[in-house]
Amino acid sequence: MRFLLDTNILIPLQDSLVVLQPSLANFVRLAQENGHQLLYHPASEKDIDRDLDQSRRQRTRQRLSQYSRLDQTAPCPWNSPTTSPNDSADNEILFALACDAAHALVTEDQGIHNKAKQRGLSDRCYFIQTAEDWLKRLHEQESIHLPNIEDSPLHTLTPTLGNSFYDSLRNGYDGFDTWFRKKAQEGRKAWIYRDEDGEIGALCIYAIQHNQRVTDEGKILNGPALKLSTFKVSETCRGRKIGELFLKAAFRLATANDIENIFVHANAADHLHLIGLLEDFGFEAIGCYTQGRMADTVYLKEHPISPPKSELPPFQYHKKFYPHFRTDEQVSTFIVPIQPQFHQILFPDYGSDFDRQQALFRSNTNVGNAIKLAYLCHANVRSVKAGDIVFFYRSDDERAITSLGIVEDFQILQDAAAIASVVRRRTVYSMRDIESLSQKPTKVMLFRLARHFSPSISSDWLKKNAVVKGNIQTIRKIDERGFREIMASAHG
Repeated sequence: MRFLLDTNILIPLQDSLVVLQPSLANFVRLAQENGHQLLYHPASEKDIDRDLDQSRRQRTRQRLSQYSRLDQTAPCPWNSPTTSPNDSADNEILFALACDAAHALVTEDQGIHNKAKQRGLSDRCYFIQTAEDWLKRLHEQESIHLPNIEDSPLHTLTPTLGNSFYDSLRNGYDGFDTWFRKKAQEGRKAWIYRDEDGEIGALCIYAIQHNQRVTDEGKILNGPALKLSTFKVSETCRGRKIGELFLKAAFRLATANDIENIFVHANAADHLHLIGLLEDFGFEAIGCYTQGRMADTVYLKEHPISPPKSELPPFQYHKKFYPHFRTDEQVSTFIVPIQPQFHQILFPDYGSDFDRQQALFRSNTNVGNAIKLAYLCHANVRSVKAGDIVFFYRSDDERAITSLGIVEDFQILQDAAAIASVVRRRTVYSMRDIESLSQKPTKVMLFRLARHFSPSISSDWLKKNAVVKGNIQTIRKIDERGFREIMASAHG
């Protein structure tokens, strides 16, 4: 886009003795980084020449050449011989906007804004802060924050390229160091997981690309797509659910930025574990991508903004179209109470606990990295099935629904070893806890975390809206109306 800058914007930009407003500096940065053109009108030169500060006038004229001059402007019919020089310059600049010489005018001059309103141009006339906000909405992706993960520019990692962590990457990709430095120069970012010594234990480089051709066969992903590359977990960090942690970050980044496709390049010979993980979360092979001597399979995850129509069974639907889930007559909804100490470990990325969770999480368990989780209880319920919706209710302190999950499997077991085998590393319970629970038939629910609620939905609200009666002390089923009430409240 083309932005026409008023004189009162140009003078602070060019005057090195004036401290720039943060919003102006950020607007210029966003415009330059994203290929927008910043223009000035010849009338601004006349304005600058009328500046009584000779030193400032000279500095401004010398630096004006950094921006594009709007030449061959049409004569402004709004001026007359009696129009003052200042009003004449304002009218010429505003008339250029009316002639579509630029998409928008940026000015702090209230008089120009008033004239723009009179001329029907107010929707294209911006103050600095609103212009900055516009570019931020266009170009600055929403960030995500998760315990145990750093979101860092790639250039912060170039000093570590000599580490043995990168050896397998170098062995598998000729010119890896050169490629890495090139991507660092382009401003690419990465998610990083560090081990107990503070060294890099896992890495996922990512980028948002547009209208990308992703296969040799010519498949193009229209609009923005999230590419995950250099997806590596060191052997010393295996078993900590880091792969799921990176996917959790990817899914949340895509959701926050309305990205409908996520893709990864993988080689079956070298990335067998990664491919299994990807397929378990709905990625599908769509073709090959060849670069030099390297040929990889492209795995694509559809991540639609709106819930698509599909006849897939409820859980398979959620797996394929995460974060969406089915909400029809085949799906039941339950409220599941969970004690704060288990909630803190199971959901370390839940809002109010985020800061204090990080220390707890590192010293206690890696289950909170995961999307795939487990819940054990003795509730008098038997009808839970795959694809059902579960609202997790944090008891005791918060007494509110905080999170939503989709059931993957539900069993009733009493053998401790069988329970441990089913839940594997999904559960917050120790083997001692499992052995204690297994003294009675135990409900084993495997689920996938779909989202957290912010703000949470309080017990008082649930009672006031007749979603529940009494205290929530065990799993209880709620009807469709209750589900709709909760989701309506969550969307505010």
